[in-house]
Amino acid sequence: MKQTVLVTGANGFVGRALCNELARRGYVVRAAVREPLRTVGLPGETVQITDIGVNADWSSALAGVDAVVHLAARVHVMHERTSNPHAAFRAVNVGATERLARAAAAQGVKRLVYVSSIKVNGEGTQPGQPYTPDDVPAPAGPYGISKHEAEQLLRQLAEETGLEVVIIRPVLVYGPGVKANFLSMMHWLHKGLPLPLGAIRNQRSLVALDNLVDLIVTCLCHPNASNQTFLVSDGEDLSTSSLLRRTATALGRPARLVPVPVWALRTIARLLRKEDVAERLCGSLQVDISKTQELLDWIPPVSADEALKQTARHFLANL
Repeated sequence: MKQTVLVTGANGFVGRALCNELARRGYVVRAAVREPLRTVGLPGETVQITDIGVNADWSSALAGVDAVVHLAARVHVMHERTSNPHAAFRAVNVGATERLARAAAAQGVKRLVYVSSIKVNGEGTQPGQPYTPDDVPAPAGPYGISKHEAEQLLRQLAEETGLEVVIIRPVLVYGPGVKANFLSMMHWLHKGLPLPLGAIRNQRSLVALDNLVDLIVTCLCHPNASNQTFLVSDGEDLSTSSLLRRTATALGRPARLVPVPVWALRTIARLLRKEDVAERLCGSLQVDISKTQELLDWIPPVSADEALKQTARHFLANL
């Protein structure tokens, strides 16, 4: 019998790719969305949940469902306008997650895969000292804190109800259709703009969309995944300079990188009060995925270079 999987946040960047892959592998997909007009291209049945908050009614969406992938969340906000960010993040990322998980347990759903964030571990690592899933969590901002609190709540609920919970903490996700900073980076490279980022020797883990989706699907049914926490990446760490060069190659453009010293970049960023930008460009954030690979017998199916080529092709086709 085919398994029915409810995917929340189904019309998002990860959600769309996941729904398509689930359908391709023979799962019955039920896509939970807030805006029905954005369901074009989604396979399977769609259910509209206009309010995913603490008062959401999940009963009809969960009827007959075998497993849930919970992607919907209040994501990291670059320019926060809410007067109480902690409360805003907790309302969705903790309160709404609890509402869904308790409803799933009551409906007899077997497993819930929760896509969390590497920000539960922290904001950065020292080179050669990657995060592991067993590290003591050290979230720094409202988003990471709310994700950590949601993880704690789900583990407790798993003990109380028997619902199997799988937690995945991705690093930065890229792939066809990527937005935000990664998209901006591709625009800079495509235009041939000189970038003062040629001397950065940090190490950062990234994860291709196809690799994250493959792991999520694996965690839906693998017996060893039950009540475990996994980190995920491409298995290859890149410096910012190397990422720029390899992305430029995928775009068919030269990388015009100027080797400005990192200390100078950090000084300029401090003067402009953009320390967070400098940290993302110059700092390291590595993850150790050995537990994921060994416990699940999982290997990232797509290499970083192939994923960058796919991302570049989509970008060029949509200019």
